This record gives sequence, structure tokens and C-alpha cells, in this order.
Amino acid sequence: MTGSTNGTGPAPDSTESAQDAHRGADHGALIEAVGRLARTSVTVIGDAMLDRYVYGTATRISPEAPIPVVAVDRELAMPGGAGNVVRNLTALGAAVAFVAAIGDDQAGSDLTSLIGGQPNVEPWLIVQGGRTTTVKTRYFAQGQQLLRADREDDSPIHPKLAERLVRIARDTIAATSICVLSDYAKGTLAGDIAQQIIDSAHAAGRRVIVDPKGTDYGRYRGADLVTPNRRELALAVGRRLDSEVEIVAAAQELRAAFGFGAVLATRAEDGMTLVDAEGVAHFPAEAAEVFDVSGAGDTVVATLAAALAGGLDMRTAARLANIAAGVVVGKIGTAVARPADLLAALTPQGGALRKIVTREAAVEQAERWRRVGYRVGFTNGCFDLLHPGHVHLLEQARAHCDRLVVGLNSDASVRRLKGPTRPVQTDAARAAVLASLASVDLVCVFEEDTPEELLRALRPDLLVKGADYTVATVVGSEFVAEYGGKVLLAELLPGHSTTATVGKLMS
Repeated sequence: MTGSTNGTGPAPDSTESAQDAHRGADHGALIEAVGRLARTSVTVIGDAMLDRYVYGTATRISPEAPIPVVAVDRELAMPGGAGNVVRNLTALGAAVAFVAAIGDDQAGSDLTSLIGGQPNVEPWLIVQGGRTTTVKTRYFAQGQQLLRADREDDSPIHPKLAERLVRIARDTIAATSICVLSDYAKGTLAGDIAQQIIDSAHAAGRRVIVDPKGTDYGRYRGADLVTPNRRELALAVGRRLDSEVEIVAAAQELRAAFGFGAVLATRAEDGMTLVDAEGVAHFPAEAAEVFDVSGAGDTVVATLAAALAGGLDMRTAARLANIAAGVVVGKIGTAVARPADLLAALTPQGGALRKIVTREAAVEQAERWRRVGYRVGFTNGCFDLLHPGHVHLLEQARAHCDRLVVGLNSDASVRRLKGPTRPVQTDAARAAVLASLASVDLVCVFEEDTPEELLRALRPDLLVKGADYTVATVVGSEFVAEYGGKVLLAELLPGHSTTATVGKLMS
């Protein structure tokens, strides 16, 4: 749908309840819709940033000023801004063409490496000599953020660079299903660049989603969907928006003034409101608890783009985006929502099964735990026919850390280690039993014979094995010691063995 066919008048005066808004998108249909997200392609154009996180401990005050001294333990970097939209799209399984401008500095080089390391991303990061790549550095100690330091250049990109960016954008848009403009007001989409891209996308028959910034929404004229938050919407219309009715009126005003196909206003704890040619739909917030809203807007835009590119209607797309937002605000730190997260939110199951996660999800969760000062422990094994000895070891492990991740050998891995008659139970069954234990916080199945690759990805603070090992024979012990982690040899409960139990059953 192009801007010329969106319509410019106010939406009909019809407000749907959440249930009515989801008519035609029942529970089963939403689960089926999640499967479509990975079979899509999206162009993302916007302001790329580098997010740095510095973690340490603060135990004293500086003699130079009344400020804490942070002893740095580790640092983490990830794509931010429009780059976070890309992260969210790849987490959903979508293929992404990413077009952005960066500086010829170390941060730009680091960002290029991080974007290039994302799966299914075709990066078009154009370098402008002398420009500063935007970097946001956050400092944490004992789980608390102490300071954020920004380095940026928000001036418009060079005109010659802008021409090149628009040319590249035309080509990538033609090769993908939908276009996202992620505007953080850092210069990439300054002036008429956004309008040129929107016009080019419509000429190619592609829809455009805009995550806007500033007060001049005329720069996005004709966009198919804009996604301001409540504050941004208020700035755009120049007045306070204290009620649902006022939010709807403001969205209708923007549609009439700028020919937007739809306006999706994100409203934090109050959910979302969609205003389009069909009317008005309100979506209540999905999060049970809100821990961190960082990056939630990027998650919404990414989910909308993947859903619409997958052929879903606007209301179903908005519903999935609302669920995705509920997932990420329930996590700590800038997070992403994966298909498994969406399915877990849609599936009426106990909390135990939600502990069973992929390697990528386990790594992200472990990092979020560490950001708030939790000590992350790890142990591993086959755990076939769980017995009191296993339970005793896991309880000891959990007593020495704040969160415990269990690496579980896959069925194929167990067969290679223990022979063709094992395991007795499938990895799905073994994972479900482990996840039901209060001492276990996450379960991650690994395919390799040893957990070394999983350990290197997780970087646990504590590695636990039974006392029948020595520290030297524990897989990964040297690696863990290199970065200051500890190894614990847990006391064994005598008289319990899976092999012995299997032997008794077969005798």
C-alpha cells in the first residue's frame, strides 16, 4: 500500500475493545502467525549507534571528588539505535538489509564488526570521514547504573553521502518486502532524506514503517505506519495527551495532516493504540512485570515489520508487537524477543517449561543477570533418570550462586558418550524434569560431547561439577579461571547412579 492510497481523513469513530481488535486473530492463528516472522526480508535505514556497557564494583569514594571509584571487571558492546532494530529482526529470524552512516573511527569499526556478525544481515554502513560514530556508554556497579556518557555528531550527513545512501536504499528496498526508517535524530535521515526514501519505496510497491523523532512529521509524509510513543505523539501535536480519547484524536490529526496509513501509539504500561482506516484498536499491556523499557520501541518496530512482511494484517501485527514488547520489558537490559519467547507468551504452560531455552537466549539471560549483580553458576550432565544424587548436586550448586544454568547433553550426545541404549529419556523429557526443580533457573541442551562451547558463550562466574572430578579434569576449568571465575567440586551423595539404576531395571 502506498501513501497515495492510504487516505488522509480521520479514522472512523469506532473504538474496539481488545477482544474485538483481535477478532480473526484467535489464539491458534497468532501461534501460526509467529511462524511467518522468520520467512521475511526487511530493509532498515536509520541512525546506527554503538551501545557500550562497563561493569565493575564500587567499594570506595574517590579522594578527588565525592564520586564512586569503579574497578572495571568487564565490558560489553552491542549495536544500538537502528542497529537494535536489526538485532530484533534477526532474533525473529528475518533477513535484513541495513543501510546507515557511521564515522571513520574505532567505534564505527567496532559497530561494523558487530553488525556483520549478526545472522542474515546484509550491511551497507557508509563511512563519512571525520564524522563521530554515536556511542552511548553506561557504567554499572553492584547492579546499579551510575552514569551514561554519550559521544555523538547529530549534524546531517554530508550531501554526497546522503545521495549515495538514498541510491543504496532504493536497491535494498526493491530486494526486500518492507522498509523501516529508524530515526534517532542523529543525522542519517535529516532534511528530505526520509521523504526521498518513502517516495522510492512506494514507487517500488513497498510499505514503510517509521519510528519517528522530533516535531516535524511532515518529513515522513505518506508513510504507511508511524510508531510514536506517548511523549513523541504529544510533541508532534504540541499539547498534553492525558487520556485515551486525546491520544486517539492526536493520531487522527497526524493521519489527516500527513497522509499516514496508520498511527500506532505506544503507551508504556497502558499498552498500545492503533488508529487506521478501519478505526481504533486498543491493546492492553502484556507484561506481567516491567523491569526495563530500554529498546522496547525497537522491538515493536521490528515485530511489526516482520509481521507485515509476512502477510499478516495490521491488527495481528500490532498484537504480536504488543506481546513482543511485553516480553522485552520483562527482561533486564536492552533485550530482544525471539519466536520461542512469543510462543511461550501465547502458550498456556507452567513457568517451568519456560526455563528451557536456546543457547542464544541463555547467553542473553546470563548477561542480564550479571548486569544487576547476580552471580551466575553453571553445571552440566546427561541427567538421565534424575535421582537424589543429581538433586543434591544441583542444590549445592544453586547455594553458591544467585542463578544456575544447567547444560544438558542432547540425545545424540548421550548416545556417543554412553552407548546406543542411552539415554532412557529424551532430552525434552530430561529438560522438563530439570526445569521443574527450584534449584534450576535455566536449562540449555547442547549437541556437542562436552559443554565447552556453551561455557565459552555463557562465561559463568561459577562452574560446578561433582567431587569425583578434580579441578584439572573439569571441562572448561582453565577457561573459567582465565577471566576470574571459580570452580566448585560439589559433594556427592553416595549410593546413587543412573547406570546402576538402569542395571537394576534390566536385571
